[in-house]
This record gives sequence, C-alpha cells and structure tokens, in this order.
Amino acid sequence: MAALFADAVVVLHLAFVAFVVAGGMLVWRWPAMAWLHLPAALWGATVEWTGWICPLTPLENRLRAAAGEAGYESGFVEHYLLPLLYPAALARETQLVLGALVVLVNVAVYALWWRTRRRAQFRDPR
Repeated sequence: MAALFADAVVVLHLAFVAFVVAGGMLVWRWPAMAWLHLPAALWGATVEWTGWICPLTPLENRLRAAAGEAGYESGFVEHYLLPLLYPAALARETQLVLGALVVLVNVAVYALWWRTRRRAQFRDPR
C-alpha cells in the first residue's frame, strides 16, 4: 500500500509542477484560480532559486522506504523531470534558470490576461 501512496505522491507532485508552470492559463477561464496559482508559482520559483527540497519529495521517499523500495537523494525535478529534459545532472545554474522560466512564463500569461480583461472593461463598462 505504501508503494501505491508513493506513486500517488509522484502524480500529485507532477500535477503541482504542471500547475506551477501553466496554471496561469486557468485564470483565463476561472479568474479566482489566481488565488491558488500565484502562491503555488511563488513556491515553485522559490524552491528552485533557493535549492530547497519540496516536502513532497521526502514524503515519497518515506513511503518508498516503508514499501521496501529505494528512495532517492535529489529533488523531484532532478529525479523525474530533468532526465527527460537534460541528460546531465541538475546544476545550480539550471535551477536558477528553471525558477526564472516559471516567473517569466507566468508574468507573461498574467500580463496578457490583465491586458485583455482591462480592454474588455473599457469596451463594455458596467
């Protein structure tokens, strides 16, 4: 059962990373989603910039150990995502770039959303 929970943590972690990167697009449909997404994006960028380990990583490792499986020492991004994107190990500079990309993508999405919303308000003031 612990292995199943560990796998569920991986899926949750992957969903969270996707939400951090692209969740700003949900604001176009559901503007209140910004209240969830902005803190998540801030957390994701902070984890990358500071080199912290997300709390989901130790949780997954503990569950894997409880299931008799081996855990890993690196973070989630380094263990699961970077091997898909980069053949070499994660360098500190890469973490800084990933954090910057999270911020840049989300600033662009929110700026475009805000601009579109403001234009719509000027066209149809109520």
